Amino acid sequence: MQLEHYNDSVQENHRQAREDARALGAFEAWIDGGSRAAASGETFDTRDPVVDDPILSVPRCDEADVNAAVEAAWDAYDGEWGQTTPEERSRTLQEWVSVLRDHLDELALLESLDTGKPLAYAEGEVTKGLDFIEYYANICRAEGGKQIAAANDAHIYTRREPYGVVGCVTPWNYPLVLTSWKIGPALAAGNVVVLKPAEQSPLTALRIAELSAGILPDGVFNVVPGFGDEAGASVTGHPDVRKVSFTGEDVTGEAVMSAAAENITPVTLELGGKSPFVVFPDADVEQAAETVAGSITYNTGQSCDACSRAIVHEDVRDEFVERLVEEVESHTIGDPLAEDTTFGPLVSQAQYDKVNSYLELGVDEGATLATGGGSVDGEGLDDGWFVEPAVFVDAENDMRIAQEEIFGPVETVVTFSTYEEAIELANDVPFGLAAGVATENGSLAHRAAADIDAGSIWVNKYYGRTVTGSPFGGFKRSGMGRECARDTLTSYTQEKTVHVPIEQDPTL
Repeated sequence: MQLEHYNDSVQENHRQAREDARALGAFEAWIDGGSRAAASGETFDTRDPVVDDPILSVPRCDEADVNAAVEAAWDAYDGEWGQTTPEERSRTLQEWVSVLRDHLDELALLESLDTGKPLAYAEGEVTKGLDFIEYYANICRAEGGKQIAAANDAHIYTRREPYGVVGCVTPWNYPLVLTSWKIGPALAAGNVVVLKPAEQSPLTALRIAELSAGILPDGVFNVVPGFGDEAGASVTGHPDVRKVSFTGEDVTGEAVMSAAAENITPVTLELGGKSPFVVFPDADVEQAAETVAGSITYNTGQSCDACSRAIVHEDVRDEFVERLVEEVESHTIGDPLAEDTTFGPLVSQAQYDKVNSYLELGVDEGATLATGGGSVDGEGLDDGWFVEPAVFVDAENDMRIAQEEIFGPVETVVTFSTYEEAIELANDVPFGLAAGVATENGSLAHRAAADIDAGSIWVNKYYGRTVTGSPFGGFKRSGMGRECARDTLTSYTQEKTVHVPIEQDPTL
């Protein structure tokens, strides 16, 4: 489904797109290699945030469905999948990725409809997600244990063995990318997976599961759509789930960690951030403003690593703000199915209400709204969850708009005068997922990168989403563990040490 396929009014485009989506698959829970309804028979709607109409209904899974998925996963692990070699898993995952690439257009459409992101952006993200699965399919061939030269009378070596059933819970902002970050290494390492996708955006996860039929053995990959307190809690607290990986906000992360702790289940947590971008006085101000604007507006600001706090030296503050406002205002807000759209709606009414509450809060706290924050006028857009990207200036770092993750297109500009103050401001939040530094001084860039408490630091260009092989994860309340890297594969295995005595033959 290319963009030229949708060339009518917003309402007609989305009516047609929803019909196209419904024709693609069953979109039921995927358990033990087949589609099925929830045991309760309950369903819920996933909605199009552009026009606020239902796309389609999916099963509302709960504990009974999770139990069935976990049982099917263990059967697969104890059976065919548990006997595969890394080479065999690599070939199987490569075959699956090839099929998924053949369905790239439809996966991008589902992603765009579910989240409201421009269709062209969704296509790029789906491509990136498949790259991550392929990456782990490639590197798993080289993984193995090691020999330990500890004694002359013993042969000591280690084995890397999968956990078994891995429970994954993913958010709605980058559905397929973040799913691939988890299932790629989990499956490549030899585990089996039970995935609970976000209720706002379950469609791509369900579709890639359907497209695994005949490739992945039954039960290897299971998807249970539903709500967090029903399906999600059942996955993360299940006594037969041996490893949990969760991406979401920090309060829910606490609950996930607590539930996993009852079973002593290891967890990987990525829990969002309030990332700073520090602009030093020698920086290329135009480039810095363009970078910050791109970060806070991409995906409508709904990114855990968006640099939502610009910490700017007083000498370049005015120029930076002027250019930042120009960049933010340059976006074309509109229908994600339109070719020129660069900025779509927020994902849901709940997110729309949350962002607007912070816009009101920022003004009440005494910050100045330099641009944006209003509703969006446009033909056919009245029913969608659109909000103009906003920039707050004259802000203090202790304001809630500078401390709390808004998860929307809201940038806060804070001013500093000394290096020490800049680092103090950058670190003075509960989070530490990512950060950026703008300077032409290489030594200063390295110094700041060392002093800022964050899992990823970008210099001058703020790339945001990481590349394959590059570790991604946070400090402090931003979580624990690293994704996207080679070592991530190891984190989905446990190490076993084998000691074999070497007897001396007295007859020789």
